[in-house]
Order: sequence, then C-alpha cells, then structure tokens
Amino acid sequence: MRSNDVRSLLQAAVPTAVAGAIAAVISALVVGGKGAVGAVVATVVVILFMGIGFVVLQRTAKSLPHLFQAMGLMLYAAQILLLFVFLAAFKNTTLFHPRAFAITLVATTLVWIGAQTRAHMKAKILYVEPDSTKAEKPENPGSKP
Repeated sequence: MRSNDVRSLLQAAVPTAVAGAIAAVISALVVGGKGAVGAVVATVVVILFMGIGFVVLQRTAKSLPHLFQAMGLMLYAAQILLLFVFLAAFKNTTLFHPRAFAITLVATTLVWIGAQTRAHMKAKILYVEPDSTKAEKPENPGSKP
C-alpha cells in the first residue's frame, strides 16, 4: 500500500475512533456499561468494514483501473447492506445495549465517510502522470526552415 493510501486510511480511521470513544462515554453515562460495550463493538465493526473496503478499493484501482468507479459504488452499497445485517442480527442481543450499538454504528459510519471525503479532497493526487521526456515542438509550426 502506498504511503498516501495509508495516510488517507489513517485520516478516516482516527476521527472514527475518536467519535466511537465519545459515543462510548455518552452511552456509558446514559445507559451504563452495556451501552459502552455496544458503542465500542459498533466502532470496531465500522473501522473493520470500512478499512477492509478501502484496501480492496485501492487494490482494485491499482490492478483494474477501468473498474474503479463501479467497484467503489458497489463496495459502498455492500458495506451499507452489511451494516444493516449487523443491526438486524444484534437487534435483540443481551451482550450489549442494541440502541447504543445502532446509533453508534450509524454515527461512526457517517464520520468515516465524511473523514474519507475530506482526506480525498485534501490529497494531492495526480490525475495525469507527467511525462518524463518532453516532445520537441517547433516554435512556429507554420514556417519551414
């Protein structure tokens, strides 16, 4: 993975982890220890899902650049569907507070997407690779020497 990819990944993961920590504190204050556990589990799920998706997308961009945009759209749709599956699967759990889990899952997903968007906008990505050799152009193309 290139260094700018790692930088983009960290610029998305760190704000998500901070938002998850804040959600865990708020959940602990509002509903107790099970709320904090739900918030922590939701934060870990989001960071894992979105991080794996980011790595897959970067590898796709490197090996199959013509599929990059379609793969990105499909990946985000699959991630959102998987997060809904997690919400449905843990709806009635007693391991942690399901509402704290659900709210944190949605909030940290939005933080991840926002942070990733910001990181991409701030990145200095070349869209066209500069040519190492410059073609010789005549100064006045209409005149013959």
